[in-house]
Amino acid sequence: MEIGEKKIHFVGAGSGAKDLITVRGADRLKQADVVIYAGSLINPEVLEYCPQAEVYNSATMTLEEVIDVMRSSYEEGKTVVRLHTGDPSVYGAIREQMDALEELGIEYDLCPGVSACFGAAASLGLEYTLPGISQSLIITRMAGKTEVPELETIESFSAHKTSMAIYLSASMMEELESRLLKGGYSKDTPAAIVYKATWPEEESYICTVGTLSETSRKHNITRTAVILVGDVIGKCGYEKSRLYDASFSTGYRKAKD
Repeated sequence: MEIGEKKIHFVGAGSGAKDLITVRGADRLKQADVVIYAGSLINPEVLEYCPQAEVYNSATMTLEEVIDVMRSSYEEGKTVVRLHTGDPSVYGAIREQMDALEELGIEYDLCPGVSACFGAAASLGLEYTLPGISQSLIITRMAGKTEVPELETIESFSAHKTSMAIYLSASMMEELESRLLKGGYSKDTPAAIVYKATWPEEESYICTVGTLSETSRKHNITRTAVILVGDVIGKCGYEKSRLYDASFSTGYRKAKD
């Protein structure tokens, strides 16, 4: 459906910076009559795209209240944006909202966004998939109010010793550090704490797995941070990509002697 049609638009606000929302996401906001946004998790500057809209802060609302605003606004012929932090598909709790809308016969669509781990990588100049070091990125979290499946513990993922981005865990740094070490990372494995990645007030600290809790205490970081772990943070010891190797043929280029 075209931008501007009357329906519910789930939009990823991006990792923090106002201009890291997608062009489509910004257009959705510019045409919104009602915006329900994820409270303190979203840089308020993003709301400058929608000065005309009636704005609700979902941090103070229940699921039922959010759905009620969506339903009543939709029935009134209004365009509604449900604005989530980062990318809605990552810890956005959108499935339950979409199911409720489907039960009501209300149409919706999704607009992706830049998740915090990618904003953090850009800020730190990282590539998560360095040949010879890591070809995978694990996005996970510690168990909190939302449980983590038994097969998805920090320890089990740590056994892979690949790149890892850990969300929603800054308040449990000592336990996280212990579990990372127990799972297989060494104390000297590079790590990083990125507070409010790409926000104007971003803070980032390079450390090691063995100094995660010490670093977070020193800088008083207990929330709104993504924790990165893996040898790719060291930015060394990797192999060059075969994609641009002169001796390697591709569908677009023959190998050179």
